[in-house]
Amino acid sequence: MNHLGSIPTARLNADAAGIAEAARLVGAGGVVAFPTETVYGLGADATDPVSVAKIFAAKERPRFNPLISHLPDLAAVRREGVLNAAAERLAEAFWPGPLTLVVPASSDGSVCDFARAGLQSVALRVPDHPIAREILSRANRPIAAPSANRSGRVSPTTAEHVLADLDGRIAAILDGGTTRVGLESTVVACFDGRVRLLRPGGVTREDLARVLGAAPDEADNSERPVGPGLLASHYAPRAAIRLNATRIEPGEAALLFGPADASGVSEARAHFNLSPSGDLVEAAARLFAGLHRLDASGASVIAVAPVPGSGLGEAINDRLRRAAAPR
Repeated sequence: MNHLGSIPTARLNADAAGIAEAARLVGAGGVVAFPTETVYGLGADATDPVSVAKIFAAKERPRFNPLISHLPDLAAVRREGVLNAAAERLAEAFWPGPLTLVVPASSDGSVCDFARAGLQSVALRVPDHPIAREILSRANRPIAAPSANRSGRVSPTTAEHVLADLDGRIAAILDGGTTRVGLESTVVACFDGRVRLLRPGGVTREDLARVLGAAPDEADNSERPVGPGLLASHYAPRAAIRLNATRIEPGEAALLFGPADASGVSEARAHFNLSPSGDLVEAAARLFAGLHRLDASGASVIAVAPVPGSGLGEAINDRLRRAAAPR
């Protein structure tokens, strides 16, 4: 296993040999980036505290922020967490897919305390990506896999994004092309008789309500996150973020949405339209790629045009607010 920054990260092809090598590296205690349907994950053995520590070191991640553990199927999830009736309904409806459930950890579960950040709960997901699921099946253990970027930075949707942030800090990356959803999973907590939406994502609030029969509760404001991705400042590029911009100032980069360009865009240092047609699904899939591209322009400020808050727009705006939060 390489030490941080000492050996370039290996780039594996998404074929049988590459998948086998990725699973072998994880089994040997290594950290490997691989594609899911949401974003690229940074995977390590979730049962081994030393392996999990390598994720925290590579990401420079606050130790109190728990990790999502990925599993190949619902049967494996039930061995790691206690699913109540609401959790079972959500799992049946949305797995495999972009939903993470935070549930009480099983007394005989194998996800280590370090991956759970010392909590009695565990965050679990079954991804909907053939490469991810093959790695999980071959590894035959839960794989902790937060987004494959340094903590607080923009999440990666291509192998190039991962390498730009983590080359030399992880053993390998399995290149599976561009991710489909492009936005992290929705995180829902199901315990203490409540269902709480901790983080909006690829499964919308409306989707959850349709299955549950009622909208989930809002997350409690807490200094210590009970689920992943809940830090106030998160998903942040190097440039400052200015939200709800209706005019682009000279020299700013512009993140646009919809057919109408913001005033002053002709003087922008760079611009990127999440969806010229105003499609929120397309915008979600392109959000992090757009932030990466605009950040690479060298602009000190990225001005973000308003994005509707309905459907996937809620998750998009959540990520943008976290990117804009004080750091």
